[in-house]
Amino acid sequence: MTEDPFVAHRSLLFTVAYEMLGSAADAEDVVQESWLRWAGVDRSQVRDPRSYLVRTVTRQALNRLRTLSRSREEYVGEWLPEPLLTSPDVAEDVELAESVSIAMLTVLETLGPAERAVFVLREVFEMPYDEIAEVVGKSPATARQIARRAREHVSARRPRVRVSRSEQQAVVARFLAALRTGQLRELLEVMAPDVVLVADGGGVVAALLAPIHGAEPVAKLLARANQHADQVTAEFAATPVWLNGAPAARIEFDGEPTAVSLVVENGRVTRIYVMRNPGKLTRLDEPAVLAR
Repeated sequence: MTEDPFVAHRSLLFTVAYEMLGSAADAEDVVQESWLRWAGVDRSQVRDPRSYLVRTVTRQALNRLRTLSRSREEYVGEWLPEPLLTSPDVAEDVELAESVSIAMLTVLETLGPAERAVFVLREVFEMPYDEIAEVVGKSPATARQIARRAREHVSARRPRVRVSRSEQQAVVARFLAALRTGQLRELLEVMAPDVVLVADGGGVVAALLAPIHGAEPVAKLLARANQHADQVTAEFAATPVWLNGAPAARIEFDGEPTAVSLVVENGRVTRIYVMRNPGKLTRLDEPAVLAR
């Protein structure tokens, strides 16, 4: 019995939806909605099931993205993507790992819905422009123009340097060691002078409402957090994990998890993403299966 194309490509479809939305929960909803649509399709009329399903999921994700835009505008504090626990294997596909990184998903959040769809379909999944045009309701020529603008927009905001897995792991290890000691000097040594820390608590748990810029303010904040844990005798654990295709950290403060993603350039941390909203931390125990 031949496997249903939807089942065969489910990991791919989830990945497309997740890159479009930055939310695993919303991506799962979009995949489910697409499954219901697929169930009513005359399969004999579908020449390329994979392409058909990717287009279907992208359209549904576009609809969801437009619906979500209002709630994200009203979000308390900074909105960050929902982190996913991933296996080290995801990093083997460098393009996939970069496309699902917290840093890239944060950049994609600054694109309009149509620009995001065009960028994801073209740059990550290499879909032909005529098929992309059908998804976003534009001509192929217009889709090309949107893709060019989106590439320029993303290129100006994405991490400037691509680092190796071993370098990322080494810097994450140094960062966690400094975090455990809470020593200001050690924290300053592992961070770039212009480091930026962004936190997401969603108004549910305590978190910074705006980014902090500069190594000294960031180091002092992290050192205070460590000292506070000591003062209240709270259990503090910092563990290296793989999040969104890259070495990262899971921090437990008195049993409450926090996901931390780092951007590394030239051996130092340039950006720290701290995700504390409990509603976004439900995917930290079972690795997500991603594909392209």
